[in-house]
Amino acid sequence: MAARVLQKGANGLNQVKNKARTKGQVIDVIRTLSVSSNKQREDSWFKSLFVRKVDPRKDAHSNLLAKKEDSNLYKIQFHNVKPECLEAYNQLCEEVLPSIHADKYYPCELVGTWNTWYGEQDQAVHLWRYRGGYPALTEVMNKLKNNKEFMEYRQERGKMLLSRRNQLLLEFSFWNEPVPRDGPNIYELRSYQLRPGTMIEWGNYWARAIGYRQHNQEAVGGFFSQIGNLYMVHHLWAYKDLLTRENTRNAAWHKEGWDEVVYYTVPLIQHMDSRIMIPMKASPMQ
Repeated sequence: MAARVLQKGANGLNQVKNKARTKGQVIDVIRTLSVSSNKQREDSWFKSLFVRKVDPRKDAHSNLLAKKEDSNLYKIQFHNVKPECLEAYNQLCEEVLPSIHADKYYPCELVGTWNTWYGEQDQAVHLWRYRGGYPALTEVMNKLKNNKEFMEYRQERGKMLLSRRNQLLLEFSFWNEPVPRDGPNIYELRSYQLRPGTMIEWGNYWARAIGYRQHNQEAVGGFFSQIGNLYMVHHLWAYKDLLTRENTRNAAWHKEGWDEVVYYTVPLIQHMDSRIMIPMKASPMQ
């Protein structure tokens, strides 16, 4: 009899202990979830201080960022030349490209033509402008098919190239239209691959930033891609030499607001590249 009483007492005590242990576990779980939830809210709040929110687009960024007063379309060409053919390639371009540029029969202009000096070697970069947009581009392409000199140029050029690629571009409304320049100058083409969906934000910041980079009239042109690599931005700058480039870029950091522009635009970039280029003899930009 006494043994049974003791056994019941022990079982009851064990049940109480188990209930207490289970209750404690539940409380621990609740505490853990509460701490985790609070931490997530804190992290979310902290991150919100640095993440720039962009309102949903109501129109294509080409309509929002490009110049409205004209319908210029640009084509940039990158030609990787066989090293042993670079001199012959340059001479061939100098014989043919200026004649197309000067002929009013073709609604296009050679903005500039360069060789890469620092960056990808044995490379030529050509920038064309088509006044009248896509119809002008189509007109030029159709007319060049009947240009014997140009077709011979293309055939000869093909023997000298390792690879080539191009992009169709629009110019940002807040940049100057690129115009011929007297030299000698060096040119820097800075190319940015942006994260998809960030072009409007980039444009908003650079509309202000361009004002910080006009002290020496170094800003030549700013463009964003329409066909080719998408969400691609190209900024073209001109300097007298590499030392002038360094001094000009360093001077921007002394202007209030430039550091903020850099701080907020760097996270928008997936990849960036810089080319230092020297003009060919036939380039309108020297």
